[in-house]
Amino acid sequence: MIKPRQKTPNLSINLVNGTEWTLSKQHPEAFTLLIVYRGLHCPVCKKYLEELQTKLSKFNDLGVNVIAISSDTEAKAKQTYKDWAIADIPLGYEFPIEEAREWGLFISKGIKQEPDTFIEPGLFVIRPNKELYCASLQTMPFARPGLDDVINAIKFILHKDYPARGEA
Repeated sequence: MIKPRQKTPNLSINLVNGTEWTLSKQHPEAFTLLIVYRGLHCPVCKKYLEELQTKLSKFNDLGVNVIAISSDTEAKAKQTYKDWAIADIPLGYEFPIEEAREWGLFISKGIKQEPDTFIEPGLFVIRPNKELYCASLQTMPFARPGLDDVINAIKFILHKDYPARGEA
């Protein structure tokens, strides 16, 4: 598991728009916000990412670059992008389960209409130097941080120059 103030693993992932996103090539003013979602099968993820779409400009105004990724296949990710109201969110796919484990994310075995295995939600706030500032990891689709709470936390962090915690 990555602790705050430690370098994150590098991450390169294909996006539904045909480009590749690489964490080491990101240069946000304040932070990168990496959101891991369960995939197309998850109605809670749909609601969360559609809410994110409505708040994307608030994150951008704070100097935060946002990306959402899952272990879904390219076809499922493109269907997600088409069916969900998330037109401005960079959407990555085929995040390897092994790499997800390096990030400390939880993995589930599918039930009913779910994929055989998939990654449970996570939210990572990463400094421009690729150090982890904070993370929130879930074992199921519920109990994610509210996006307004994340926005307000980032405002506080930037205003007070509040250090990352949880590193000991």
